[in-house]
Amino acid sequence: METMPIPGTPSRAELVDHLVRTRIAGEVATPRENNLSHYRQLANGNRNYWFGLELGDRWTDEQDVLAVMAERVGVNDDAEHRYGQDTIDPELTVDGLDRMAARLRKAAEGRQRVLFATGHPGGLLDVHHETSAALRAAGCEIVKIPEGLQTDEGYVWQVAGVAVLEHGATLWHTHSGAPMKAILTALELAGRPLPDLVVADHGWAGYAGQHGVDSVGYADCNDPALFLAEAEGTVQVAVPLDDHVPNPRHYDLMIAYLLAEAGLTKG
Repeated sequence: METMPIPGTPSRAELVDHLVRTRIAGEVATPRENNLSHYRQLANGNRNYWFGLELGDRWTDEQDVLAVMAERVGVNDDAEHRYGQDTIDPELTVDGLDRMAARLRKAAEGRQRVLFATGHPGGLLDVHHETSAALRAAGCEIVKIPEGLQTDEGYVWQVAGVAVLEHGATLWHTHSGAPMKAILTALELAGRPLPDLVVADHGWAGYAGQHGVDSVGYADCNDPALFLAEAEGTVQVAVPLDDHVPNPRHYDLMIAYLLAEAGLTKG
């Protein structure tokens, strides 16, 4: 299926420039010391940084984690660079979007069942909603989650076709894989088929991949778990980006590019 040009869709070069100007990639806001701290926490076995994955003892060396993040995200590969600025390579961001677009195209062509979820609703809810709407328009079934689900952190709801965690009447930021576990367990207990594809971030994407469901998602440079999972083949695609820039509208150009590459239209 040939991708038709969509008015307003950026070229690769235009998107790279936009990502850098808006700090979705390039010199991002997340400081180097925060990145290294998270890599260390994951390597030390802190499951809050495992994003629903089972990493075992395969990533106990912080330097191995840094090497993967340098290769797949574009952070500085110098282990002696401990403080200050760090980076996401915008070319790697677009490469990730291209890989995600190929999987979305496959979902659209097969009219597959797709589940969307986010642990970062302040930044990525609209990204997932727009993608969900485009796949629905292409004939995919957007999986409706069972009602009444909850975890220790709060209730698992669906807003605009995207599963989220709600706590105290607020959409909640979470790294946990527990909400996705609640969804997939409830679907299995109800005898309903699991999704063919999960499009998500944080632990929602990690747990889905660990459970054997095709999973693609977004991750920041201080969130190494999904990139390790992509390296191991547990998660199919991890797109590196700043997952919470101050103005969520800055993601609009990225959405337009993603949907165009997937052969979808926006809306």
